[in-house]
Amino acid sequence: MADKVILVDTSILIDFYRKTDKNNSAWVTLTRQGYSFSISVITKYEIYAGATANQLEFWNNLLQAVIVIPFDEAATNKAVEINASLKRKRKQIDLADLLIAATAVAKNMPLATLNVKHFERIDGIYIL
Repeated sequence: MADKVILVDTSILIDFYRKTDKNNSAWVTLTRQGYSFSISVITKYEIYAGATANQLEFWNNLLQAVIVIPFDEAATNKAVEINASLKRKRKQIDLADLLIAATAVAKNMPLATLNVKHFERIDGIYIL
């Protein structure tokens, strides 16, 4: 899967930030497997909404090399569809995860996440 662009969930970025030894992070593991990264604009929001002033330089440097995928009409339509399905099953997930998942499915991109428990509820999503 070399040179395959994947959508990275917020959990992967937080894991990378928190690891003292970055080589033990999921981000580095995926890099070694030849993946290139993109994030949803929702992930960008989550990162910056939770960042402290001391963390901004780290996030600015890391995210400058990452493609940010906008939340568009296709993703909106997919989010409505996914949410309706999850609601019928009584297995809804939080809004940010729903929007990130909808972006991955709408763009036909694999999703890298450490939060498999929530995302595996979604039909048609490919989780790394």
